[in-house]
Amino acid sequence: MIVSGEASGEMYGARLVEEARRINPGLSFFGMGGQRMREAGVDILVDAADMAVVGLIEVIAHFGVIRRAYATLRNILREDPPQLLILIDYPDFNLLLARVAKKAGVKVLYYISPQVWAWRAGRVHKIARLVDHMAVVFPFEVPFYEKAGLAVTFVGHPLVDMVKPAMGKTAACSSCGLDPLRPVVGLFPGSRKGEVKRLFPVILETARLLRERFPDLQFVLPMASSLTMDDLQPQIAASGLAVTVVDGRVHDVIQACDVIVTVSGTVTMEIALLGVPMVIIYKVSPLTYAIGTKLIRVDHIGICNIVSGERVVPELTQHDAVPEKIAAELGKMLIDRDYSESIREKLHRVRSLLGESGASQRVARLAVDMLEQGNPR
Repeated sequence: MIVSGEASGEMYGARLVEEARRINPGLSFFGMGGQRMREAGVDILVDAADMAVVGLIEVIAHFGVIRRAYATLRNILREDPPQLLILIDYPDFNLLLARVAKKAGVKVLYYISPQVWAWRAGRVHKIARLVDHMAVVFPFEVPFYEKAGLAVTFVGHPLVDMVKPAMGKTAACSSCGLDPLRPVVGLFPGSRKGEVKRLFPVILETARLLRERFPDLQFVLPMASSLTMDDLQPQIAASGLAVTVVDGRVHDVIQACDVIVTVSGTVTMEIALLGVPMVIIYKVSPLTYAIGTKLIRVDHIGICNIVSGERVVPELTQHDAVPEKIAAELGKMLIDRDYSESIREKLHRVRSLLGESGASQRVARLAVDMLEQGNPR
């Protein structure tokens, strides 16, 4: 059984499944995920499209959907247990399943660690009781689990292999229907419908302010697989802006951009690996934010900034995530070449901190070894 609750996790899950089947073509996978995992051959029993929510209030609003998904997978673990449970990120949901698996005698491999280094560090002891092996994607995560007595392997980050552009900026612009001679601003509203509803109006107003200052700007948006035009078009139409929407092809879109405004999430790492200056924004319900500020222990929200240990790209959160401030930061990047080049140089150094290529193969090897030998290498 393999379980992923959002777009980035299922992207990694699909790669894991493909690599595991190269090692052992006879393996079968089922569980929770989306289209990418389905295309990789996973029998999707629970569609994750409605599961990707962020924040306490948002989770409560989706509680019925989440509860039904959990019940479906819990019942299988109890009544027809698989030989291995692979959990990908999505910690609050997945740790509940890990508890059920433990009682059912099912081995558990956890891939993409819960961010115990950022908040609720005490969870590491609970995780150590429920999980057999942790596969982490950042080297600084290893000591957290070693101290708790949990077997842990740094496998590297799968994006190192996945983010490899097939074309340069000029060709990327042309392939997206953009003019290579005019500046391009990327609008990245995320893959979660709740996130789009909350932050896309802010991003569009930012674009409108930028257009007033830079009339020749072009705007491009990569549409996540979890969204449809119905999720985006009404807001684009209301803004009066010309926005080129590209279905998927996120790396081509990133390559085409001079600067990007993006919600916090995995896509910020993809942007960082391609070295494009960005502004990261983050906004949740006031109650969720108030609780989070009491619990979160890191100085940054953008994973590229966390990995670098410094504020490489601007972050605007909650009350600061307003169009005027976002547009000011992007405008500085568009005007000040030295500033934008210094950001690009620091972003290029991020890749060296994420390990060597082959993360998906390494975690697949762990999974197969847990199945075949009982103890991973």
